[in-house]
Amino acid sequence: MKIRVWDLPLRLFHWVLVLLLIVSFVTQYVGGNAMDWHFRAGYAVLVLVAFRLIWGFVGPRYARFSSFIYGPSTILGYLRSRQGKQYLGHNPLGSLSVFALLGVVLAQAVTGMFANDDIVNEGPLVRFISKDLSDQLTWIHKDVTAWLLLTLVGLHLLALVWYAVVRKRNLVMPMISGDQEVGAAEVAPQPAQDSWKQRLLALAILTLLSAAMVWLVNLRPTYL
Repeated sequence: MKIRVWDLPLRLFHWVLVLLLIVSFVTQYVGGNAMDWHFRAGYAVLVLVAFRLIWGFVGPRYARFSSFIYGPSTILGYLRSRQGKQYLGHNPLGSLSVFALLGVVLAQAVTGMFANDDIVNEGPLVRFISKDLSDQLTWIHKDVTAWLLLTLVGLHLLALVWYAVVRKRNLVMPMISGDQEVGAAEVAPQPAQDSWKQRLLALAILTLLSAAMVWLVNLRPTYL
């Protein structure tokens, strides 16, 4: 049987973030006028990550961080198990991926707000810091978090393939449909809430965060 695990706002967050990361990396390598879209994608990524952090506390049960925080013994036990217990929502290995990706994507987006290329492009908050600090954050943005993000994405894709081949579990379709196939004995007392009330709450949060981003991007130092 199937049970609703991933709510619509979370699914949209996931796939829009994937698209924006692709746009960010492509426009970075294309350069030139494409950098305008690189910055726009970066702003959107920062809004999405901020939304996910908030949704991790106010969203439906399986979107909340409290539902997939596991201790080291649980994670090791899951890795050692041949079949692996089926979890509704993120399993112990998936939880590590979620926290790592959110942390690195957040660091990548934030440092990009202060980065520069020593030519014409610079983040909207460069004007608030010194050139030396901007250069250091640019190095982190281009040579540290960017490669960490590519590594984590690669590991994430490998994990999806491993689950599909070794454990015969499709982890992609549930993030599309929102429903997870489970045995009757594994069904939780309640499925995730995916009502229009929840969706409107998510839209309100995104709207406020987007307005805050527009304000931040256009903010000017008082001494200018």
